[in-house]
Amino acid sequence: MSVSPATLPPVLLHSEAELARAALATPLLSRAVRLARWAGPDTRVGAGGELVDAQLPAAAAELGLDADDPDAAAYASEAWRVAVDTGLVEVTDAEEEGGEGTVTQGEDLAALSGGSPQDVLGIWLGALDTVYADATVPDMEDLLDVLEENGEVDFSELGWDPQAEADFLDGVLGNLYLLTVGDGAAGEEPVPLPALAASMIVPDDMGEPTDDILEQVSDAMMKLDDQFRLFEPLGLVEYQPVDEALMADIDDETAADAPAPDDEDVSRYGMVRLTPLGLYGIRARMLEAGVDAPAVGDLADKGADALLDGTSGFPQAAAQAEIEQWLARHEPLDAARELLTAARGGDEGAPLRRLRCQQALSLVGDEAEPALRDVLDDPELGGLARVWLAEHGATDVPAPSEALVFWLTIDTIAAQLAAEGNSDELQGLVEGLAQQHSGFFDTAWRVEHPATADVLEAMGRLHPDKKVAKQARKAAFKARSQQG
Repeated sequence: MSVSPATLPPVLLHSEAELARAALATPLLSRAVRLARWAGPDTRVGAGGELVDAQLPAAAAELGLDADDPDAAAYASEAWRVAVDTGLVEVTDAEEEGGEGTVTQGEDLAALSGGSPQDVLGIWLGALDTVYADATVPDMEDLLDVLEENGEVDFSELGWDPQAEADFLDGVLGNLYLLTVGDGAAGEEPVPLPALAASMIVPDDMGEPTDDILEQVSDAMMKLDDQFRLFEPLGLVEYQPVDEALMADIDDETAADAPAPDDEDVSRYGMVRLTPLGLYGIRARMLEAGVDAPAVGDLADKGADALLDGTSGFPQAAAQAEIEQWLARHEPLDAARELLTAARGGDEGAPLRRLRCQQALSLVGDEAEPALRDVLDDPELGGLARVWLAEHGATDVPAPSEALVFWLTIDTIAAQLAAEGNSDELQGLVEGLAQQHSGFFDTAWRVEHPATADVLEAMGRLHPDKKVAKQARKAAFKARSQQG
């Protein structure tokens, strides 16, 4: 499974116990469990382990499905296939060719009631593999259209490439995952199906989509509509299908002639979002495929250096959640000392480490005060130590020197640049500094900090006043000359 970013933003997963309860409550897995408990010596199965046609009405009745429902047999067959594939039932092949096999309850059935949450989730992931495979095979009607006289399918005529189909679905679910967990992502908000389909087809540099591209998007929407209908009973997604009336319109009209959806009726084109269980499932598939898909809590048992480095690229909320989990495993004073030690350094990532350190220390109580007092004279940590002590009501904190104030200012802006780039918040900070300190740039270029020149150049870019911006650029030039 592949998605664009080399490293995805971390996902905040529900607990395994919550996810296991959700898995057991999904319609498809619960049906598979009911059939597994119903199965016995009299259950008749074919050579592939499937229920024979004559057995399907009884299976559908066991599931409480209406006998008049034309889809009842299909639902029962699907649930049985999940039961077989996940080991809830064991099938023994017939001894004679063309005979019927026998069925016994599988060992994994007991794990659903007496096993751990991990056991339950492992079985659910097996069910996901089954549905995933079903979602990437051609429609049965299409298969019948290309069925040859000898009973074999001409896949070349069908135009079906199993790897391409799997890659497309991987990409769609990867994009949906990224839209859910990314910085500034919608999260709980459903994603319109046209937008999701377009994310796979429309080139990033394309302005107005061509008729051919629009037709491809329309075809992809119809394919995804079928696939998400399969995934919803397993709890992977919450899905509002494409309006049946629109499907008829799409069949009757070319994509170029079809009206574009407006804000009021976009939901008629399908809306989808990953559930908490779906986030868990897609992440598990990504990890299996070698994709770096971190989760909040991965760093909780690591050292402070790993915490500060690891959260440097996290969105703010994810960094906060990760830090809280790390602190929960450490005594406040020990945590503060570890964090301060890890925050030192003159490398490019050091300012952001110190910013994350300051964020972590803001969550530590007064027990950490001795650690902060120990670094008051430290040229790299003395500034943040004074800030922490002042915020916690200490009255005997020595005033910082002018050199320390300027060093801390450069360090803070360098960290903000690394965390957010040229944000509106940073622009406001830059404007405030230049306004409050008329001689700021005359002193700032002399600050002995590795990022001084870069910070001053950024201030020149960000400040809207051309005169002030020019002063910043001149100061940056002096800083670079001083650094050699």
